Amino acid sequence: MKKELRLMKGNEAVGEAAIRVGADGYFGYPITTQSEVLEYLMSEKPHERTGMVVLQAESEVAAINMVYGAAGAGKMAITSSSSPGISLKQEGISYMAGAELPCVILNVVRGGPGLGTIQPGQADYFQAVKGGGHGDYKLITLAPSSVQEMYDFTILGFELAFKYRNPVMLLSDGAIGQMMEKVELTEQKERRTTEEIVKQCPWATTGKPKSRDHNIITSLELQSDKQEELNHKLQRKYKQVEEDEVRYETIQCEDAEYLIIAFGTSARIAQKAVKEAREQGIKMGLLRPITLFPFPKKKIMEMTQQVKGMLSVEMNAGQMVEDIRLAVNGKVPVEHFGRLGGNMPSSEEIIEQVRKHF
Repeated sequence: MKKELRLMKGNEAVGEAAIRVGADGYFGYPITTQSEVLEYLMSEKPHERTGMVVLQAESEVAAINMVYGAAGAGKMAITSSSSPGISLKQEGISYMAGAELPCVILNVVRGGPGLGTIQPGQADYFQAVKGGGHGDYKLITLAPSSVQEMYDFTILGFELAFKYRNPVMLLSDGAIGQMMEKVELTEQKERRTTEEIVKQCPWATTGKPKSRDHNIITSLELQSDKQEELNHKLQRKYKQVEEDEVRYETIQCEDAEYLIIAFGTSARIAQKAVKEAREQGIKMGLLRPITLFPFPKKKIMEMTQQVKGMLSVEMNAGQMVEDIRLAVNGKVPVEHFGRLGGNMPSSEEIIEQVRKHF
């Protein structure tokens, strides 16, 4: 079969992936740097292609609660926003994690704090991987570094969300959301029928047959022992995710003496730095976490057996570097290099940081 290729923005690729994977609904609100997701879906009229609902809610709070309602009925629902908007969604995200509901959430990160800037950033790492709302919960967090991965990870996100009954976040940034690259598109999938949803999601509120009790979707439990039992169940699920779903990419790590660890746009720049460093006789390698939760800590620990030092390259003041230091447990030096305020690191700066520290 001939491949279908299209030149798309990262944000547009997410919208097209949602249509083609057979999503039932998108609920969102415009904010730079992700407004193209909503604009693309509106222009594509997916209700005519698949019956998919696309709705601009009255706020980010409304949007995430619409996702909650759709997910509770077993539907494939997706929302997107950028940093300040994701903060507004946190209460609803925590509710969905507590109610064990699947959905996909895209954060096209911009520089902060506050309203900040519309330039790209990576300072929402803590919020994404530590559970940005209240309570003990985790989001499965995927970090795309290309427009193709924006498309692919939207589809993967739904797969993981329903496998584990858990929200999945795509932690992108303004550069990847806005850049245009060639995307290889998959075939259109049909939306699931009500019968298929009932079969695949026996927990969902799809109408009560006589054969079972009521399904109740809630994150509220007033009895402490039962709430503790739920928390232990969630922690077992997160542990299973950590065992089975770690994803990462290594580039020229076989003989590396110095390891760069970076995700998203920073990883794209770091890959160029590795190439330039090796031309200068510096044996650098790159480890790119694809899942930020679960974090590839076992692979990072393994790399301590061969490298002299690690450098975390991020567009923030130092967030992922904390997880790297926990992973290496003091075996090798770990340093951080970050650019702030919407600025991006350069390959020359990364090489200079390796020279400076190691």
